[in-house]
Amino acid sequence: MESHSILLHGLARPRANYPHARRVGNFIFVSGLSSRQPDDSIAGVTRTPDGRIIRDIARQTEAVIENLRLVLQAAGVDLAQVVDVTVFLVDMADYAAFNAVYDRYFTAESGPTRTTVAVRELPHPDLLIEIKAVASVPAP
Repeated sequence: MESHSILLHGLARPRANYPHARRVGNFIFVSGLSSRQPDDSIAGVTRTPDGRIIRDIARQTEAVIENLRLVLQAAGVDLAQVVDVTVFLVDMADYAAFNAVYDRYFTAESGPTRTTVAVRELPHPDLLIEIKAVASVPAP
């Protein structure tokens, strides 16, 4: 069965030795993605002059899904081919705001199955969300 890694140079590089995604046969398995940007900044995080840190779950969710779109496009598909997602939220109090953004990208009728879980923390203290996904490659 055909298998190859997908590693984008215009996306934040994984923090360990794994690809952004791996295609195996007609499926693309996308590693957990965050709102990290290519310059290692984190979308949805603002540091105020007085030292406060404001984390915006809506902006982070949008950035994660757009990062997912970039990985999928590099693999030759798009969000419409996503069949399953797992969402990791640091705080379930963010669930409604996350859903409001998620629902702009996916519908119950044509979108992927989804599991959402709360986690104690993610690899950076400013991250509020991570998403991993599986997409299918349409037959030629």
